[in-house]
Amino acid sequence: MGRNRKDLSTTSKVAGMLSFGALAKALPRAVVDEEVAKASRKEKRIRALPAYLVVYYTLAMSLYSQIGVEEVLRWLLEQARTLFGLEKVLVATRGAISSARKRLGSEVVEALYRRMVAPLAGKTTKGAWHEELRLVALDGSTLDLQDTKANAKHYGYANGRRGQSAFPKLRFVALVEIGTRVLFGARMGPYAKSEQALACEVISALGKGMLCLADRLFYSYEFWQQAKASGAHLLWRVKNNTRLPKEQELPDGSWLSTLYASEKDRRKKKNGQRVRVISYRLAGKDAPKEKYLLITTLLEHEKHPAQTLAGLYPQRWEIELAYDEFKTHLRGGSVVLRSKSVELVEQEFYGFLLAHYCVRQLMHEAALANDIDPDELSFTHAVEVIKRKLPAFKSGFSPSVAD
Repeated sequence: MGRNRKDLSTTSKVAGMLSFGALAKALPRAVVDEEVAKASRKEKRIRALPAYLVVYYTLAMSLYSQIGVEEVLRWLLEQARTLFGLEKVLVATRGAISSARKRLGSEVVEALYRRMVAPLAGKTTKGAWHEELRLVALDGSTLDLQDTKANAKHYGYANGRRGQSAFPKLRFVALVEIGTRVLFGARMGPYAKSEQALACEVISALGKGMLCLADRLFYSYEFWQQAKASGAHLLWRVKNNTRLPKEQELPDGSWLSTLYASEKDRRKKKNGQRVRVISYRLAGKDAPKEKYLLITTLLEHEKHPAQTLAGLYPQRWEIELAYDEFKTHLRGGSVVLRSKSVELVEQEFYGFLLAHYCVRQLMHEAALANDIDPDELSFTHAVEVIKRKLPAFKSGFSPSVAD
């Protein structure tokens, strides 16, 4: 968990490594140009705000979520002449910025997110592995949006006992790499689209060599099958009334059972999926009394003892901490996203995820350099350092970085 600045012994080392130049290296100009060209967003005439520059602006806008759009652009454009060889740079009006963002659309920013954002942990990254398996977790959340007719119509509102929510909301689901808190494979949609439905799209980002943790909300036989087909190993919590008879008890207290799609299949013992079951309660005076029931594809109790796997499951909460970084620390005190149209909401959403990834990549490098767990570094402080460096990033970012 991130620490306060005064508690962070490596603060000066981290600050020395972070600059907008280093941030921009995480998203090279050549890659941006490729995706702009693929989407046919390259300008047919010279504009004050070319598409590639708007991409970088979405990152700056994410870091400076509480500052006016014109001022964010001013800081960025002050360096554009040197960095990108522009002969003349104009500070655009709010309307011109909105037009430039609309010309870019959401496709390029999402494509850059899909292309660039992936697990970072190497074999020496602390807290990222169980044996040889990369630890990842699956979960979802929501974001509040500008209360416009377009957003309300497309994304909708949440309804609860106290009535309708004050703002339209989007729903999203993502995977997090537990060791680095990188949010990858994310998918977004209207509030009415369930987390389970979005998770079916996210699961394609799983792969061999991963161990995926997930809460009981996500379990269904069909989804388990889909996730297992990715090649990843799974460790999921299920509801306590899930039928998991003890077919073979194991020395560590776990047991082997079989999942079936239906009672008919169970009676005929057809199309079954072998799983290992771990059941436990937390110890301690103030511990919750509820029972935890986990199922896993890791069937070897000698290599993966039940107590070890039960101890791994709480690391699923790393995704909640990553969401807190993304939703609170990166956005600051902002209540809602800035964008007032459906496509620009998508653009801003993936821009935020890209900005979060860039910060996390730099923090991972700092952690490796100092031989510490990335969780020991303060995300909030890293963002503040980047903010301070952004207006004067020329010294840390030569034009060659963008080539």
